[in-house]
Amino acid sequence: MRTTRRTDRIEPKQRSDVKGGGPFSPRKLSQDPWRMIWRRGFIRLVFVSAIIWILLMLIALLFHVWTCQSTTASPSAVCRRHTKMFLMLESIIVPKPLHRCPIPVLDDPYDIVIPKGRTPDNILKDLQYSMVDEGSPPLFGGHLQWKQREDSFKVNETMKVHCGFMKDGGGDMDAVDVKYVKRCRFVVASGIFDGYDTPHQPTNISRRSEKLFCFLMVVDEKSLSLIEQNVTVRVDNAGGKWVGIWRVVTLHNLPYDEPRRNGKVPKILTHRLFPQAQYSIWIDGKMELLVDPLLMLERYLWRGNYTFAIATHKHHRSIYEEGDAIKRRKRYARPLIDLHMKIYRYEGMELWRPDKGTVSDVPEGAVIIREHTAVNNLFMCLWFNEVDLFTPRDQLSFGYVAFRLRAHFRFFMFPNCEYNSLFNLHRHTREHSSVVEWVKSLDELTGSNATLKESRGGLGLWTPYPANLTSVEVPFVRRGSLAGRR
Repeated sequence: MRTTRRTDRIEPKQRSDVKGGGPFSPRKLSQDPWRMIWRRGFIRLVFVSAIIWILLMLIALLFHVWTCQSTTASPSAVCRRHTKMFLMLESIIVPKPLHRCPIPVLDDPYDIVIPKGRTPDNILKDLQYSMVDEGSPPLFGGHLQWKQREDSFKVNETMKVHCGFMKDGGGDMDAVDVKYVKRCRFVVASGIFDGYDTPHQPTNISRRSEKLFCFLMVVDEKSLSLIEQNVTVRVDNAGGKWVGIWRVVTLHNLPYDEPRRNGKVPKILTHRLFPQAQYSIWIDGKMELLVDPLLMLERYLWRGNYTFAIATHKHHRSIYEEGDAIKRRKRYARPLIDLHMKIYRYEGMELWRPDKGTVSDVPEGAVIIREHTAVNNLFMCLWFNEVDLFTPRDQLSFGYVAFRLRAHFRFFMFPNCEYNSLFNLHRHTREHSSVVEWVKSLDELTGSNATLKESRGGLGLWTPYPANLTSVEVPFVRRGSLAGRR
């Protein structure tokens, strides 16, 4: 009975609360508008304010990334590009290019029709090479004078230029190799100097290409000795040396003190080492070729009626960007890179722009595909002269020589992602190292340290330039790429 009465006393109170609406019922809230605003409006206000604040911060950060990427002066005080936050935001508005992509080659090398004859030389018809150095002692590249260098950029029907291989200047081949390479019309060439690499056998090579191409590996005596210690070297009846598919060609009496500069001889002067060759494909010694060379010639030369093809650099478009990265990576003496760039700037080389008419001024020079036409041979001679005269960093001078020859030199710059699909990259057996690469000021190359200077290369950096370069300023570049950050 008591339980029933207690329930009866509670139930009327509950019913009265429901009827009255309670403290948060619509009826009570309608009687207290401030409490309604506090409950409903404040939460929405905080929520909307937070969203607006986040959006404003995101817009500000994206604008910061955009201004750092811009070629014009950035209003941002500091572009700290190495931070994780910056890299994450940068990837939102600046999509990264693919590292590898499919190469649109034909399916079967046997389907390729090789063009008959040679591409005609309509502008430069007769190219000759200087063979005797006028200076003493004779140098491989010769004692090129400033006026001779300037005149070499003026294309005429008949020309005679410096192009290495001066008499008694070094760079000699064995007689058995000289005889062998005379039979080579199609060449795949590579090189190893100072024992930095071992030969890597190409893969996916058709029987047709094995018979058509000469695979020539140019080495110095030190590299040959290390190769013989680590892999099997076969000697044929004529005395020629072979490592798998590669015919090993030894270069004696090296032209330069610096291994990097020696490596430019077979890379750039392929037409001088192998004068009977009509087509050549150069690949660096650390690479394993993955694509049939005949497919490469069809894709990069014959399909588009080109005679020269090279890949665009992954990170840089301007030689001044590349020069800055070389200094940061300590790949050559900083003051000499600065002087090299000052000379190019004085001679009219500008920063690359999208409207310049070229894909890039900086190539990936590890793969070069070309027909040995007179104009292409001239380009390679002039490119080599720049490497001989200034720094061995050939990516700096490629765009400059193309700029000087202008419309006379037509070439195809293919995508970097295709370039990376052409090969497997192997590590050097040891890292390149040269004391001169760490030099930070010219004072370190004088006095007791004068021995750091190369004695047979880079002489243009120590020969008085025929103009005052004091007021010349190298264009400012933004450190926008991953290359060279360390």
